[in-house]
Amino acid sequence: MRPILVIVFFLFILFSQAQEKIENVIVITTDGLRWQEVFGGMDSAIAGMKAYNQGDKTYIQQTYWADDIMERRKKLMPFFWSTMATDGNIYGNRKHGNFVNNANPYWFSYPGYNEIFTGYPDTAVNSNDYMPNPHVTILEYLHQLPKYNGKVAAFSAWDAFDRILNEKRAGFQVVSAFDSVAGKLNARQLLSNAMKRDSYRPFGSIECLDVFTHYNAFEYLKAHKPKVLYISYGETDEWAHHGYYRSYLDAAHQVDQWVNNIWSFVQHDPVYRNKTALIFTTDHGRGDIKKTQWTDHGQSVADASEIWLAIMAPGLTGKGEIKVKEQWYQKQIAQTIASILGLTYAPKHPVGEPINLR
Repeated sequence: MRPILVIVFFLFILFSQAQEKIENVIVITTDGLRWQEVFGGMDSAIAGMKAYNQGDKTYIQQTYWADDIMERRKKLMPFFWSTMATDGNIYGNRKHGNFVNNANPYWFSYPGYNEIFTGYPDTAVNSNDYMPNPHVTILEYLHQLPKYNGKVAAFSAWDAFDRILNEKRAGFQVVSAFDSVAGKLNARQLLSNAMKRDSYRPFGSIECLDVFTHYNAFEYLKAHKPKVLYISYGETDEWAHHGYYRSYLDAAHQVDQWVNNIWSFVQHDPVYRNKTALIFTTDHGRGDIKKTQWTDHGQSVADASEIWLAIMAPGLTGKGEIKVKEQWYQKQIAQTIASILGLTYAPKHPVGEPINLR
């Protein structure tokens, strides 16, 4: 190879590596969204049950049904099955032998979120009323590093995240349920705070509607440019527990649109463009072997440990829907977040190995 070509080649490699450097990560969860809908779209058996379709089977059918499974799942989650399926890796379609599971034995929310953010399925974390998390989460770990200090934030519809992420000890802002965003705020942020404060509260004081969590988080992203952002949506779980299948599907569809909006902003903002990874997952599964158990989860529901995971990152050649037979666990997400940022998460507790994305 001629010297000038050698120089051009190595400049190309260096430029490519610079372009692929990941400086930011956004983690998004939607509570209790089943892998069955993610990979298969609307479940006609559930939609056909009068007990669950809210007297609106026609709306569900017209909005979300298609005979072809690929079209059907894309009607429910169009961003997921276009952009994420093209540019990212999607894990958890058990019909292809690709398994993602909780490693914790409980299969409900606090243990699931603890597993996501600590990489440690601690059996002592066995209640949604569990005390402030004694373990240092990956978010807290990053916040302790000079590069990320003051650049970490979390937004959740559910008030338990004050404890799950141990806000008082961790030191970064956790805006959960009806909390207001603190700090120097612009007019849109002030309006978002006010609307949430005065909003209808169908789930009582412990959980707000997702729309308020979304706009609190989205406006914070635009105004404050955090390097690490977590958003937790909750309505997919709430409406499922109510047995409202139409509302459950609508909530999943809406979350997909919000993820689309966030990613569109990220890809058009110079602070984030080609420097930001997106991780999208859930805390637990729900029943399906017995269709009536789709509303529930926990140890008494045989298939409630079955979950899914999607990841997009600069430099990652998207494999789309992974159809290789393999087993992954929720406990691997925390170290995967660190690995994406070129770091090793090293708390005092055990941590699952990162997923090899390449």
